[in-house]
Amino acid sequence: MPLTRSVVDALGVVTICLVALLILLGLFCILYSFYFRTRVRSQGYIQLGYFSGPWIIRITFILFAIWWGFGEIVRLHLLRSEGRLLNALSLKWQETVCKCYIVSNLGFAEPCLFLTLVFLLRASLQKTHSGTWTQKWNRKTAGCVLLYCLPVFVLQLIVILIGPQFSNHKNMHKLPHYFIRTAADHGDVALCTYPLMSTILLGLFATALTSYMFWLGRRILHFVINKGLQKRVYALIFSVSSFLPLRVLFLGLSVLSGPDTILFEVFAFSAFLSFLCCAGVGICMLVYWPVADSLALRNLQKDREARRSSEEHNDTASLIANQSALEESMEGSPTASTKRGSISFRAMERDETSGAFVELSLFSPSQHSSPPGSPRLLGWPMLPPTQQVHMVPEHR
Repeated sequence: MPLTRSVVDALGVVTICLVALLILLGLFCILYSFYFRTRVRSQGYIQLGYFSGPWIIRITFILFAIWWGFGEIVRLHLLRSEGRLLNALSLKWQETVCKCYIVSNLGFAEPCLFLTLVFLLRASLQKTHSGTWTQKWNRKTAGCVLLYCLPVFVLQLIVILIGPQFSNHKNMHKLPHYFIRTAADHGDVALCTYPLMSTILLGLFATALTSYMFWLGRRILHFVINKGLQKRVYALIFSVSSFLPLRVLFLGLSVLSGPDTILFEVFAFSAFLSFLCCAGVGICMLVYWPVADSLALRNLQKDREARRSSEEHNDTASLIANQSALEESMEGSPTASTKRGSISFRAMERDETSGAFVELSLFSPSQHSSPPGSPRLLGWPMLPPTQQVHMVPEHR
């Protein structure tokens, strides 16, 4: 199937546009994370500080995605065609660029991105008092991501740098070239390819990661009681367990055709699109939505404080109104005061049965209860026994 220049250029333009959208989404989420952290630190929301703790790892996750996106742009045939940017490079340098792309994306950016995703999910299962999502946790997690990515990176280096030397060995001369080939010459242009050995290594990594994600997702779902959060966990697990194996599958199928065919470009673009969807879902679920939810909690806390202040104001106004009504009933009924005798303010001492409040009561020698509809009894904190005062106003 001959290579159609217009189809390849169209796929290249679409790839550049999609990577640009991913970069814009990542930069927006980075600024959003900085805004959230600034608001938490400036306004003293200590409870929300726990949710802003992993801001370094979240930003690192986005940076890995942006790094991967730039690598996908570098590999495009669009930049190597006649009169384009990389045409000034020699054929040897173009092959070196293809090797760097394989090591950078398949050996570093993609493993690190998904390892970071796993650590962010795993941290949600740890207890708050264990030091999770602190500065120390951020540094430790970054170190663990680089450490666990090192074996994949080293194996990819061996495949790219040492693999061609082994293929020339007399005992390995029958090994097909597509197992280790990173670029194919097409005139004065080097077309990047995907070595099958590199794809196999990525597939083993994806298998282990997907299995661990299923186990981790089941544990997370046991603790999630909100249906919205359950949907997010399901979406994240589905994206990793489906899009990542699809990328490996498409990269493996790309060796069935030459790099100068439309079929190869379709497989390469499908693999790119699969990983792009997975990275985009991860950024939304692990960076954007947690920050948005935390800001919503901050607004909810503000509304609750305002409601509490309003209720306290209403209680104070009601108390003042009750006191005014009580005073008016006492001063506006001379006959009632004469019948009922004296008005006494008596203090109750603190014991096991009585409260620590002064009781204000109206009593009469002939009546033991207040008339129906009278205001409820009021009180205030009781003074110590030495400071108790008995007040008996004059009879009218």
